[in-house]
Amino acid sequence: MAVSLDNIDRQLLDWLQRDASLSLSDLAEKVNLTTTPCWKRLKRLEDSGVLRKRVALLDPQALGLSFTAFVHIKTSDHSESWYRRFVEAVTPFPEVMECYRMAGEYDYMMKVQVADMGAFDRFYKKLVNSMDGLTNVTSTFAMEPLKYTTALPI
Repeated sequence: MAVSLDNIDRQLLDWLQRDASLSLSDLAEKVNLTTTPCWKRLKRLEDSGVLRKRVALLDPQALGLSFTAFVHIKTSDHSESWYRRFVEAVTPFPEVMECYRMAGEYDYMMKVQVADMGAFDRFYKKLVNSMDGLTNVTSTFAMEPLKYTTALPI
């Protein structure tokens, strides 16, 4: 369920999406509030779950993790228990940046970030050996990132 946001809430969220390191006083100034009402709004946004966390975004290439793969998975088992086992198996993999249950040709899709093809191959072997019931695991590889953002269009 969507939370009701006014213009000031949206401005606060927009500034935080651009730079989560802004101080409370800087944020308050940017949205024409004093610090106490600004803090109360931030607290309400956190308590409602709109503002989940504030993190640093790292450059994968600078860290030697420039190989991006998209892994598409089909399964013949669509039971709730298989789904739970799959989520439990995939969640601990630090290479998996995102994982989705899909509609369409594939049942699941994940974004995997690793150093190179060798690292991907090691990940792939761990993945397919950790789960029964995978009927097709297909991977595609990104050549070049053209757009990347974490900012939602609010």
